[in-house]
Amino acid sequence: MPHTSTLAARPSHARFFERSYRLRMEDVTPDMGVRHDAIARLLQNIAMDMIDESEWGKTNPFWIVRRNVIDVLEPITWPGDVHIERWCEATSSRWVGMRQRLTGIPTATGFADADRPTGLVETSSFCINVTREGRPSRIDDESMEDWNTDVTETRLKWKAMNPATPGDVPDSDIDYTTFALRTTDFDALGHMNNVAYWHAVHAALGRVPGLTAAPHRAVIEYLRPITPRDDATIATTDYNGGIALWFIVDDVVTTSVTVTPL
Repeated sequence: MPHTSTLAARPSHARFFERSYRLRMEDVTPDMGVRHDAIARLLQNIAMDMIDESEWGKTNPFWIVRRNVIDVLEPITWPGDVHIERWCEATSSRWVGMRQRLTGIPTATGFADADRPTGLVETSSFCINVTREGRPSRIDDESMEDWNTDVTETRLKWKAMNPATPGDVPDSDIDYTTFALRTTDFDALGHMNNVAYWHAVHAALGRVPGLTAAPHRAVIEYLRPITPRDDATIATTDYNGGIALWFIVDDVVTTSVTVTPL
């Protein structure tokens, strides 16, 4: 399977944080492939571990993710572990671009032997530094100076990758469904957790059988939080050989998702 991604490789001089995590049965599909929600959870885990164990985490402990780009180049499978490398690829005064490379480590169990492809997933996260109350906050000068020794892009700007609304996909048939919020979907900030969105995405992927078995890109952009008090609707349509979804609350798009072939 070809390994092709437009995400930049880690420069040889760039420092990186690494961890390995055990994959669990609840992370995979019936064909043993690791799902997108499990990838999103792994990205949260390594981000939290990096914050907890880095010096800059003491002065900049609160972050929210505005976007995750997930390039599944070769599916990671269970049983086994996943090894993640994480490094900073771009900075600005209040946000950073973080890259993560996920590589599978197959192990032999009663479910499968270890003679399987390792799998490879390349990801990029647009992360905003915030206060405890969730407002964007300036990154302290010492941390910024340290990060900038590893990056070439120091004026990172936000530019959406997904179509902003269903109306931005011309000549498309849009399906609207109610999205049932669950109490377990919400995190310590009172927002729907990044992982929970993927349950709706996986349900919609049934529109394009075989899409996720081949190399593909998933892009999720979190524009505003969904809270337990909200009534959410999902708009779904075919898009560029894959699908596009929008989570909508009070006629406002809160989150957009695209999953397309690479």
